[in-house]
Amino acid sequence: MASDLDKLLKFLEVERIDKYLFIGNSPKRPSRVFGGQVLAQSLNAAIRTVDTPRHAHSMHAYFLRPGNPAKQIVYEVDPIRDGRSFTTRRVVAKQDGVAIFNTSVSFHNEEQGLSHQFERPQVTPPEELESDHVFWTRMAQENPGQVEAPKVQPIERKPVIRRDYLAPQPQEPEQHIWFRALGGLGDDPCRHQTLLAYMSDFALLGAALLPHPYTGFSKNIQVASLDHALWFHRPFRADEYLLYAMDSPSAGGGRGFSRGSFYTRDGELVASTAQESLLRPITD
Repeated sequence: MASDLDKLLKFLEVERIDKYLFIGNSPKRPSRVFGGQVLAQSLNAAIRTVDTPRHAHSMHAYFLRPGNPAKQIVYEVDPIRDGRSFTTRRVVAKQDGVAIFNTSVSFHNEEQGLSHQFERPQVTPPEELESDHVFWTRMAQENPGQVEAPKVQPIERKPVIRRDYLAPQPQEPEQHIWFRALGGLGDDPCRHQTLLAYMSDFALLGAALLPHPYTGFSKNIQVASLDHALWFHRPFRADEYLLYAMDSPSAGGGRGFSRGSFYTRDGELVASTAQESLLRPITD
C-alpha cells in the first residue's frame, strides 16, 4: 500500500506529455488547490527540462487565480535561456486555457566562492515537540464540528510555539516550525527541491497574521498568497528535519509581507523564502 508521502509525490512529480509540456493533478482536498502544490509542480516541470547538471537556485512566482482541484493543471515550460553558467525557465500553469500561476526558475552550475550565513535560531529540538497531526487530531476530538481531524500525514510539522487558533491573540510576528518528509526520498536533488518548494508555502502567510487577532481559519478575513520567492543556497535533504524560521516585517494596504529561512539540524542555511499575501478583513 502506498504511503501518504508516496501519494503526495505522485501529485507533485508531474506527468510529461511533450518536451516542454506537463500535466499535474490535485488531491480532492482542499477545495482550492494549495499554493505549495503549484509551486512544487511547476518547479518539478522546470527541473526536468534542464539537461545539464545544474540545480535550481532561485524561483520567483505569482499566484494569479484559484486552482480547481477537480481539473488537471497544464504546465507550459518556456526554455528562454541556456547560458554558459545559468539556465532560465519560465513556467505558466493553466486550467481551461487560462493562466492560474506563473514563475521563472533559474539554474546554476556549482561553483566555489565566498560563503557566509546567519546562524540558526536556538529553539526546542523536534523530538520534544508535538506534531501538527497529533495536535489537530486531539483538537478535533475536543471540538467536534469546529475542527476536522487530518486524514493524511506525508509531511511532519512541529511548531516550536503553537498559537491558539480558536481564540488568537496578537503576538510578535515570528515563528519557527520543524519540517520533514515522512519517508525516504532517495538521493535525487530534484525530489528534495520539489518537496521543499511544497513545504515553503506552509505557515508563511500565517506569520503576517501573528500581530493581529486572526488566523487562516478565521472567517472574518480573506487571505491568499499573492507571490512567492524561493532561493536554494546549499544541498539538503527534505526527509531530515529542517527548521523553518519565519517573520513578517510589515503589513499594510491589505497585504502582508513574510520572510523565511530553512536550516538543517547542523545549522546550515539551505534555503530562503519571501512572500506577499492578501490580508483583507471582511467588514460586511
